[in-house]
Amino acid sequence: MVTIIINPVSGGATLATARQRAQLATAQIVSGGEAGEVFLTERRGHGRELAAAAVRRGDRLVVAWGGDGTVNEVGSAIVGTDTALGIVPAGSGNGLARELGLPTDPNAAIATALAATPRPVDVGELGGRWFFSIAGVGFDAQVAEAFDRDIHGRRGFSTYVRITARELWRYKPGRFQIDGAGPVDALLVTFANSAQFGNGARIAPRARIDDGLLDLVVFEERSRLATLCRLPALFTGGVEGVPGVSIRQVTQAVVESDVPMVFHVDGEPVQGTTRIEARVHPGKLRVAGGIEN
Repeated sequence: MVTIIINPVSGGATLATARQRAQLATAQIVSGGEAGEVFLTERRGHGRELAAAAVRRGDRLVVAWGGDGTVNEVGSAIVGTDTALGIVPAGSGNGLARELGLPTDPNAAIATALAATPRPVDVGELGGRWFFSIAGVGFDAQVAEAFDRDIHGRRGFSTYVRITARELWRYKPGRFQIDGAGPVDALLVTFANSAQFGNGARIAPRARIDDGLLDLVVFEERSRLATLCRLPALFTGGVEGVPGVSIRQVTQAVVESDVPMVFHVDGEPVQGTTRIEARVHPGKLRVAGGIEN
């Protein structure tokens, strides 16, 4: 049994597009000779509920059609189970799908998920929440929170770029202690299970999704002008050479602040406390497609 869960608004999709996605998904299941169901999510958290129901039914595969937030919702319900995760990338960044080398064409992505032999990948945990690609506190968490609040804007990459540019002028670096050291005034503190935020922005070029480690990236801001000048390094893989950036591999870490922190998991904002723990869970999720497939 296969379940395909579609976020009808991911990537700025319309209701008509969502219907087309559902029809395409149904046709792919039939052509693959599978028994399965297709669902459209109706609210935040619905994808997690649908995926959890699929696990209880004993489905072999659940496919998340959407962005990293949709993948996080669906994947969080199947972590540690025998059910595999498939991905049809349709979001603003698609960081995990890009890192796995998955097709962007929906037909090809579904066909890949149906045919692939599932392989284990690592799962990160931050503040008690699962993540599969990137999580952290600081500027990226503020952008995630602002993007989430922008209910009147059209979802998609252009909206994300607009909000990122706006928030960059507003953001004041937070003061953090990491594993009791510091404090440091950082633009961001990122835990990378994979190399990129999405759209080719590689915050941790050496991160691997199946190495049993998280790459901890601390970006201490020297000046806002210097930050602006060095942003292109994210897209050229040169972030390791940026002054103020340090990267080390960890299996667990603790971030503390004098004030409660907003953090994000795969771009989804979460209100945290003054102390947030991070850790990696090696091989905790089975993914159908990508890596060596």
